[in-house]
Amino acid sequence: MAVPLTYAGAGVDSKAVGRALGGLLRAARAPAVRGYGRPLLGPGHFSGLLQVGEERLALTTDNVGTKVLLAEQLGSWEGVGEDLVGVNVNDLSAVGARPLALLDYLMLPRPDPKLLATIGKGIGRGLRQAKCALVGGETAIVPDLVRTPDLSGTALGYFPPGRSPLTGRSIRVGDVLVGIPSSGVHANGFTLVRRLLERARTPLDRPLPGERIPFGKALLRPTRIYTSAAEALLDRHLAQGLAHITGGGVRNLSRLHPSVEFTLESWPGARGVFEWIVATSRLPPKELFQTFNMGIGFVATVRRKDLPAALGALAEAGARDARVIGRVSPGRGVRLPSLGIRYEGY
Repeated sequence: MAVPLTYAGAGVDSKAVGRALGGLLRAARAPAVRGYGRPLLGPGHFSGLLQVGEERLALTTDNVGTKVLLAEQLGSWEGVGEDLVGVNVNDLSAVGARPLALLDYLMLPRPDPKLLATIGKGIGRGLRQAKCALVGGETAIVPDLVRTPDLSGTALGYFPPGRSPLTGRSIRVGDVLVGIPSSGVHANGFTLVRRLLERARTPLDRPLPGERIPFGKALLRPTRIYTSAAEALLDRHLAQGLAHITGGGVRNLSRLHPSVEFTLESWPGARGVFEWIVATSRLPPKELFQTFNMGIGFVATVRRKDLPAALGALAEAGARDARVIGRVSPGRGVRLPSLGIRYEGY
């Protein structure tokens, strides 16, 4: 019997990453300079917040990660351009900011006009969904550093009049958790996914049972962009907290409030790509739910009395598949009772 392959075993040890990042943050601390903007929130949330004069801004940065290796293998690059937008604007939405501008940073081993045009088409599609502008960036040709293109971005968001940053601290026991499904794996966990592909040798050119598109195309589905859904809730002041379920899986909910428990009672069953991951990896649920989004990519916390209005607003914004997945309970961390899983925090 093959030994289960964990994310750490595939080469990404989240605990080691956390320790290393903690050292970087401690070493990089510097006082705010008067007149140049005041940080409103320390590192660790979905986006950084900054007060500049009377304005508050949100900043975030992220990349597509090793999903680009699968894109290269399949010769399919447009979707990862859309991923580049999604991984960033979703983090802005999670703090209540409206996406304003994106900078891209592309590292390539050689100039390739056709490749860049294809990636650009995906970036453009993502920007139109997010109603966000590409205002600049950098394309670096660095053959000594990369053999496969690396896609990163930095996004800027703002808070329209009457809207404040949403940090999740107004969440209270009794609130309801509403989940919006993901489009698939999004852009996290691909180091493990690729190891599983090597082990299972599942054909990428054939659909999985119940799917209509080839498996490889299903894996490359772009990150779902949740901006419109988040804006629908934010404009109506219906959300107490918003979470982008990315690297770290459901543990991301703990970033919203450290002194409550997010009880996930109705998470959808694994289907399609996730069903394949479960069967192929044979990993315990606790490992899977802290590595992948497992079917839900964005979570809103709303007051119980506001639930009908929230579901209606989401439906109007195109998220008709939003569903109640749990509640806020006394305690701390994240719990999935049906699976016997508890996470103490992020």
